[in-house]
Amino acid sequence: MIDKTPIILVGGGGHCHSCIDVIESTNKYIINGIIDLKENIGKKILGYSVIGDDKDLEKLTKDGCCFHITIGQIKTTEKRIQINNILKQLNANQPVIISPLAYISQHSRIGSGTIVMHHACINANVFIGENCIINTKALVEHDTRIDNFCHISTSAVLNGSVIVKENVFIGSNSTIFNNITIHPNSIIGAGTIIKKDVNCDEVIK
Repeated sequence: MIDKTPIILVGGGGHCHSCIDVIESTNKYIINGIIDLKENIGKKILGYSVIGDDKDLEKLTKDGCCFHITIGQIKTTEKRIQINNILKQLNANQPVIISPLAYISQHSRIGSGTIVMHHACINANVFIGENCIINTKALVEHDTRIDNFCHISTSAVLNGSVIVKENVFIGSNSTIFNNITIHPNSIIGAGTIIKKDVNCDEVIK
Protein backbone atom coordinates (compact mmCIF):
# COMPACT_ATOMS: atom_id res chain seq x y z
CA MET A 1 0.00 0.00 0.00
CA ILE A 2 1.32 3.45 -0.96
CA ASP A 3 1.79 5.92 1.92
CA LYS A 4 0.04 9.13 0.90
CA THR A 5 0.94 12.57 2.18
CA PRO A 6 -1.88 14.47 3.90
CA ILE A 7 -2.68 17.74 2.14
CA ILE A 8 -4.99 20.67 2.93
CA LEU A 9 -6.46 22.75 0.11
CA VAL A 10 -6.95 26.48 0.59
CA GLY A 11 -9.86 27.85 -1.43
CA GLY A 12 -13.11 26.10 -2.32
CA GLY A 13 -14.18 27.62 -5.65
CA GLY A 14 -14.18 26.29 -9.18
CA HIS A 15 -10.39 26.12 -9.45
CA CYS A 16 -10.41 23.89 -6.39
CA HIS A 17 -12.51 21.35 -8.31
CA SER A 18 -9.87 21.06 -11.03
CA CYS A 19 -7.06 20.86 -8.46
CA ILE A 20 -8.82 18.04 -6.62
CA ASP A 21 -8.98 16.03 -9.83
CA VAL A 22 -5.26 16.53 -10.51
CA ILE A 23 -4.26 15.79 -6.91
CA GLU A 24 -6.33 12.60 -6.85
CA SER A 25 -4.77 11.47 -10.13
CA THR A 26 -1.23 11.69 -8.71
CA ASN A 27 -2.01 8.99 -6.13
CA LYS A 28 0.50 10.73 -3.81
CA TYR A 29 -1.79 12.68 -1.47
CA ILE A 30 -4.79 12.22 0.76
CA ILE A 31 -6.93 15.35 0.96
CA ASN A 32 -7.67 16.01 4.63
CA GLY A 33 -9.99 18.92 3.98
CA ILE A 34 -10.46 22.36 2.52
CA ILE A 35 -10.03 25.83 3.99
CA ASP A 36 -12.66 28.29 2.77
CA LEU A 37 -14.99 31.01 4.04
CA LYS A 38 -16.23 30.58 7.61
CA GLU A 39 -19.85 30.27 6.48
CA ASN A 40 -18.93 27.25 4.33
CA ILE A 41 -17.44 25.17 7.18
CA GLY A 42 -19.11 21.76 7.21
CA LYS A 43 -20.05 21.83 3.53
CA LYS A 44 -18.68 19.27 1.06
CA ILE A 45 -16.73 19.98 -2.12
CA LEU A 46 -16.46 16.92 -4.39
CA GLY A 47 -16.80 14.80 -1.27
CA TYR A 48 -14.20 16.67 0.84
CA SER A 49 -15.23 18.71 3.87
CA VAL A 50 -14.58 22.40 4.44
CA ILE A 51 -12.82 22.12 7.81
CA GLY A 52 -11.97 25.72 8.63
CA ASP A 53 -11.09 29.21 7.48
CA ASP A 54 -7.85 31.19 7.25
CA LYS A 55 -7.64 31.51 11.05
CA ASP A 56 -7.18 27.73 11.31
CA LEU A 57 -4.04 27.57 9.15
CA GLU A 58 -1.62 27.86 12.07
CA LYS A 59 -3.24 24.98 13.95
CA LEU A 60 -3.31 22.78 10.84
CA THR A 61 0.38 23.32 10.04
CA LYS A 62 1.20 21.79 13.42
CA ASP A 63 -0.57 18.59 12.34
CA GLY A 64 2.13 17.90 9.73
CA CYS A 65 0.00 18.43 6.64
CA CYS A 66 1.23 20.06 3.45
CA PHE A 67 -0.87 22.66 1.66
CA HIS A 68 -1.93 23.72 -1.81
CA ILE A 69 -3.53 27.08 -2.65
CA THR A 70 -6.63 26.33 -4.73
CA ILE A 71 -7.83 29.91 -5.09
CA GLY A 72 -8.29 30.83 -8.74
CA GLN A 73 -6.38 33.66 -10.41
CA ILE A 74 -7.70 35.87 -13.19
CA LYS A 75 -7.87 39.57 -12.33
CA THR A 76 -5.68 39.62 -9.25
CA THR A 77 -3.18 37.50 -7.34
CA GLU A 78 -3.75 39.37 -4.07
CA LYS A 79 -5.50 36.57 -2.15
CA ARG A 80 -3.11 33.87 -3.37
CA ILE A 81 -0.13 35.98 -2.29
CA GLN A 82 -1.73 36.70 1.09
CA ILE A 83 -2.26 32.99 1.79
CA ASN A 84 1.21 32.10 0.52
CA ASN A 85 2.76 34.64 2.90
CA ILE A 86 0.87 33.12 5.84
CA LEU A 87 1.95 29.60 4.89
CA LYS A 88 5.58 30.68 4.50
CA GLN A 89 5.56 32.35 7.91
CA LEU A 90 4.29 29.05 9.32
CA ASN A 91 6.99 27.07 7.44
CA ALA A 92 4.28 25.04 5.75
CA ASN A 93 5.25 22.67 2.95
CA GLN A 94 3.76 23.55 -0.45
CA PRO A 95 4.71 20.77 -2.86
CA VAL A 96 4.77 20.96 -6.64
CA ILE A 97 1.67 19.18 -7.95
CA ILE A 98 2.06 17.56 -11.37
CA SER A 99 -0.63 15.66 -13.22
CA PRO A 100 0.57 12.25 -14.44
CA LEU A 101 -0.94 13.24 -17.79
CA ALA A 102 1.39 16.26 -18.15
CA TYR A 103 4.79 16.22 -19.85
CA ILE A 104 7.61 17.85 -17.91
CA SER A 105 11.12 17.94 -19.37
CA GLN A 106 13.78 16.67 -16.99
CA HIS A 107 15.71 19.82 -17.90
CA SER A 108 13.05 22.15 -16.48
CA ARG A 109 12.64 23.58 -12.97
CA ILE A 110 9.40 24.26 -11.11
CA GLY A 111 8.96 26.23 -7.88
CA SER A 112 7.05 25.21 -4.77
CA GLY A 113 3.28 25.48 -4.72
CA THR A 114 2.92 25.36 -8.51
CA ILE A 115 0.40 23.02 -10.12
CA VAL A 116 0.81 21.57 -13.62
CA MET A 117 -2.53 20.28 -14.83
CA HIS A 118 -3.68 17.56 -17.22
CA HIS A 119 -1.99 17.44 -20.66
CA ALA A 120 0.15 20.52 -20.08
CA CYS A 121 3.58 20.38 -21.76
CA ILE A 122 6.71 21.99 -20.31
CA ASN A 123 9.74 21.65 -22.55
CA ALA A 124 13.50 21.88 -22.03
CA ASN A 125 15.24 24.59 -20.02
CA VAL A 126 12.01 26.12 -18.75
CA PHE A 127 11.91 27.81 -15.34
CA ILE A 128 8.58 28.19 -13.54
CA GLY A 129 8.43 30.06 -10.25
CA GLU A 130 6.40 29.57 -7.10
CA ASN A 131 2.63 29.25 -6.85
CA CYS A 132 1.91 29.28 -10.57
CA ILE A 133 -1.01 27.63 -12.32
CA ILE A 134 -0.07 25.85 -15.55
CA ASN A 135 -3.53 24.92 -16.66
CA THR A 136 -4.93 22.13 -18.81
CA LYS A 137 -3.21 21.70 -22.21
CA ALA A 138 -0.97 24.76 -21.78
CA LEU A 139 2.26 24.60 -23.81
CA VAL A 140 5.43 26.21 -22.42
CA GLU A 141 8.26 25.97 -24.93
CA HIS A 142 12.04 25.82 -24.51
CA ASP A 143 14.01 28.46 -22.60
CA THR A 144 10.92 30.24 -21.30
CA ARG A 145 10.85 31.78 -17.82
CA ILE A 146 7.66 32.23 -15.79
CA ASP A 147 8.02 34.08 -12.50
CA ASN A 148 5.96 33.67 -9.31
CA PHE A 149 2.15 33.84 -9.15
CA CYS A 150 1.39 33.50 -12.84
CA HIS A 151 -1.59 31.70 -14.37
CA ILE A 152 -1.02 30.19 -17.81
CA SER A 153 -4.55 29.27 -18.75
CA THR A 154 -6.05 26.43 -20.74
CA SER A 155 -4.43 25.73 -24.13
CA ALA A 156 -2.29 28.88 -24.01
CA VAL A 157 0.94 28.67 -26.04
CA LEU A 158 4.18 30.28 -24.89
CA ASN A 159 6.82 29.90 -27.57
CA GLY A 160 10.57 29.76 -27.06
CA SER A 161 12.50 32.22 -24.83
CA VAL A 162 9.41 34.05 -23.54
CA ILE A 163 9.80 35.88 -20.20
CA VAL A 164 6.70 36.21 -18.04
CA LYS A 165 7.16 38.42 -14.98
CA GLU A 166 5.29 38.07 -11.67
CA ASN A 167 1.51 38.16 -11.24
CA VAL A 168 0.60 37.73 -14.92
CA PHE A 169 -2.55 36.09 -16.26
CA ILE A 170 -2.42 34.62 -19.77
CA GLY A 171 -5.86 33.65 -21.05
CA SER A 172 -7.09 30.51 -22.76
CA ASN A 173 -5.95 29.84 -26.34
CA SER A 174 -3.67 32.87 -26.41
CA THR A 175 -0.34 32.65 -28.24
CA ILE A 176 2.86 34.40 -27.21
CA PHE A 177 5.52 34.71 -29.93
CA ASN A 178 9.19 33.87 -29.34
CA ASN A 179 11.42 36.22 -27.32
CA ILE A 180 8.54 38.27 -25.91
CA THR A 181 8.64 39.77 -22.40
CA ILE A 182 5.39 40.20 -20.47
CA HIS A 183 5.91 42.58 -17.57
CA PRO A 184 4.37 42.26 -14.07
CA ASN A 185 0.63 42.38 -13.34
CA SER A 186 -0.40 42.15 -17.00
CA ILE A 187 -3.56 40.44 -18.18
CA ILE A 188 -3.64 38.77 -21.61
CA GLY A 189 -7.18 38.02 -22.76
CA ALA A 190 -8.34 34.71 -24.17
CA GLY A 191 -7.42 34.07 -27.80
CA THR A 192 -4.98 36.98 -27.99
CA ILE A 193 -1.86 36.79 -30.19
CA ILE A 194 1.06 38.65 -28.63
CA LYS A 195 3.81 39.74 -31.08
CA LYS A 196 5.50 42.46 -29.01
CA ASP A 197 6.44 43.07 -25.38
CA VAL A 198 3.66 43.82 -22.91
CA ASN A 199 4.06 46.65 -20.38
CA CYS A 200 3.51 46.50 -16.60
CA ASP A 201 -0.17 46.41 -15.58
CA GLU A 202 -1.26 46.32 -19.22
CA VAL A 203 -4.55 44.61 -20.08
CA ILE A 204 -4.81 43.20 -23.60
CA LYS A 205 -8.14 41.85 -24.77
